[in-house]
Amino acid sequence: MVDHILSILIFFPVVAALFGVMIHKDSIRAYGITVSVIEFVLSLWMWFAFDGGVAGMQFMESVPLIPAFGINYTLGVDGISIFIIILSTFFTMLGIASLGEMKNIKNMIITLLMLQMTMSGVFAALDAIVFYLFWELSLVPMLYIIGAWGGPLRIYASIKFFLYTFTGSLVMLVGMLFMAYFYYQATGQWSFAILDWYRLILPENFQLWLFAAFFMGFAIKVPMFPFHTWLPYAHGQAPTIGSVILAAILLKMGTYAFIRFSLPLFPDASVFFMYPIAVLAIIMVIYTAMVAYAQKDIKQVIAYSSISHMGIIIIGTFALNVEGVTGSIFLMLGHGVVAGALFFLVGVIYDRRHTKMMADFGGLAHVMPRYATIFGVMMMASVGMPLTINFVGEFLSLLGFFKQSQILTLLAGVGIIVGAIYMLAAYKKIFFGQVTHEENKNLPDVNKKELLALIPLVIIAIWLGIYPKPILDPINNSVETIVQLMHDKAQTHEAKMRIPSPLKDMAIPVSSIEEAN
Repeated sequence: MVDHILSILIFFPVVAALFGVMIHKDSIRAYGITVSVIEFVLSLWMWFAFDGGVAGMQFMESVPLIPAFGINYTLGVDGISIFIIILSTFFTMLGIASLGEMKNIKNMIITLLMLQMTMSGVFAALDAIVFYLFWELSLVPMLYIIGAWGGPLRIYASIKFFLYTFTGSLVMLVGMLFMAYFYYQATGQWSFAILDWYRLILPENFQLWLFAAFFMGFAIKVPMFPFHTWLPYAHGQAPTIGSVILAAILLKMGTYAFIRFSLPLFPDASVFFMYPIAVLAIIMVIYTAMVAYAQKDIKQVIAYSSISHMGIIIIGTFALNVEGVTGSIFLMLGHGVVAGALFFLVGVIYDRRHTKMMADFGGLAHVMPRYATIFGVMMMASVGMPLTINFVGEFLSLLGFFKQSQILTLLAGVGIIVGAIYMLAAYKKIFFGQVTHEENKNLPDVNKKELLALIPLVIIAIWLGIYPKPILDPINNSVETIVQLMHDKAQTHEAKMRIPSPLKDMAIPVSSIEEAN
């Protein structure tokens, strides 16, 4: 069974969703929780069976789909992807378990199970077409979640989300088709297998254009400046569970794809675009942090904060060394845990007061002490307080890019300081001072169901901040292989210098399209 664990993780939720159509609405919550718990346990089983000392792909499966064009149902995970899959099953479980009263809850649970299928598929796919199918399918459940259960501007927000991401994905698809064509030119065979593409060396001018094509799809999903404008609307209008899944998992598809596709396929182009992308990332960090400070809606503060932290992930990714890339992957996990928890916490207070305006609160620490404590811990994790999960990822990401540019790293660090300012200011407005609004004086503190969702996130945020080794080691092993591959494929002297070799004794065979011609 463990040989097919990835297929089980992908298709068990969708099969359960189809059977869920026949479940009575009074039993659908228990059914959804049961299915999501089983899915999470299966992902943990995969982790226990995973050999963290092996850098390559594990649990690989391959079934021919269109053999004439080299399209196969190929799956596999390594240290880069396994923990993101576990994070997706974890948040799906917490999200379904914490759902409050809402209209059409049966449809919501079925939609979340379908979304889980697409998330697992994206992070497990090793065939570009299969990856693309799961990537696009993930838009449909989130479009429905925002459009059916969102706020007053939900239709505008959902359509904007769909159009932005779908347009970028089409450009990415063109790049994938060209990659398959170039592989055919070099080898005489068609293949959409990502691991096959890793063996191909492309001329630098081809790399630049293909990098740009993939960049459009990935950058919009992150979202990078200036493609970020869809995200505040999506977060602002989405229901709590939609914002949680969007921040914790869906945004990571873009940063994950940069590491899985762009870096190893186009090492020379990655070096060429390193500084322009770093500048865009620093604008993300500083600009969106300043915008977050100006917000009056606490959910918008966290939405812009999410974009700012994604900028640090991009900086770590394009450090192009083991420290930076490892830090960016770890920060993906940290950002998922922390941002997901903060959106959960906003949902808690919104359920009680039906407002997200910070001016409508004040003094909540006196009324809801447990809620204030949990919010404070996650806020500290968000700003990168030492001994919390985000500190580890941010430190490694900035350490990695410090080796490329000290000045740009310093600017990114300034953005983190601004982040601390706006989060502390928001916390002060909501929790400190006197209770000035009569409606807030008798608000109930977090209940057992809410604690059940929030306490595990607090534990993870602190535990992995103190002892990140069990997660960092498998990530580091796989990243070393990726960086070594980039170093071996790099053709220009600049790229060889910017991409240090972590495993000098390891030779990775590659094929050149120019040699084939």
